[in-house]
Amino acid sequence: MPFTAAQIAEHVRGEVLGDAAVLITGLAAADQAQAGDLTFAEKETYFAAAEQSAAAAILVSGPFTSATKVVIRVANARIAVARLLPLFHPAEPAVAGIHPSAVVAASAQVDPTAHVGPGCVLAEGVRVGARSVLMGGNHLGRNAVVGEDTTLFPNVVLYSRTQIGNRVSIHAGTVIGSDGYGYVFDEGRHRKVLQVGNVVIHDDVEIGANAAVDRAALGSTVIGQGTKIDNLVHVAHNVAIGRHCLAMGQSGIAGSTRLGDYCVIASQSGIAGHLKLGPQATVGAQSGVMRDVGPGETVLGSPAMPDKQTKRQWVAAMQLPDMLRRLRELEKQVAELAAKAG
Repeated sequence: MPFTAAQIAEHVRGEVLGDAAVLITGLAAADQAQAGDLTFAEKETYFAAAEQSAAAAILVSGPFTSATKVVIRVANARIAVARLLPLFHPAEPAVAGIHPSAVVAASAQVDPTAHVGPGCVLAEGVRVGARSVLMGGNHLGRNAVVGEDTTLFPNVVLYSRTQIGNRVSIHAGTVIGSDGYGYVFDEGRHRKVLQVGNVVIHDDVEIGANAAVDRAALGSTVIGQGTKIDNLVHVAHNVAIGRHCLAMGQSGIAGSTRLGDYCVIASQSGIAGHLKLGPQATVGAQSGVMRDVGPGETVLGSPAMPDKQTKRQWVAAMQLPDMLRRLRELEKQVAELAAKAG
């Protein structure tokens, strides 16, 4: 569906410089833009490329003007693009109803507007809210709850008593509520500690593909509102993640650790158990966190330390080969002086 430049500007709270009636039919990067497309630019070099493209208009954040293109000026071009993409790429609507191949227990409650795809299994006591979508191959254990407008992509598994809020997206292959990793050493063997808690995921959370969120030993593992978890992330039992946190690919959070609101965990980081990360704490990529991290603190390295301290150590390590060479030269000079003195 085409939109005028004026309609686009209204949607992103921007202003139009040029013909506000020009029709916009799509959104594309400058090197791929076709006639009728809207492209975007944040820097002068990008703007020059956008002006030379076939695009009909350019979305900018900054004092850019053009004699050849319509310009839509906004406060932040990246945010504007994020708001515009759903206009040009709306989600495919799912047909309400239950596929004939799905197995739904008699006591399960599925809202009439929800979609339950092929091969799904809904155990006793399951509840699925309005307009939620189970794409296919999903297994929902006993008394699992899925809120409204939530999407489970193919082969997502919810163990029993998992609670999922509204507007949650969980991507393919992810498992929610699997056993926490709990054992005690007893009489020469590792005895399993039953994990009898559950997982609670609040509203507006997104979890990537092939992630795992373990249920609590007792109580609940909790993912806070608006948190975004990447592919291949492991959240262990009894972890509590605050609101609007980011956990990136291949990171792991060990049991009973607490994350405050707006924390950022970069890729391939590991956080030990029973720690506390304060609000707005940041963990750099490939870090090993072995201690509490204060509010607003950024740590890096393994073991993780304040980022400036870690960077100084890295710089010093890079200087070691030259320092060793100079040390050998000094040792040689000292030996020569000692020989002459002898």
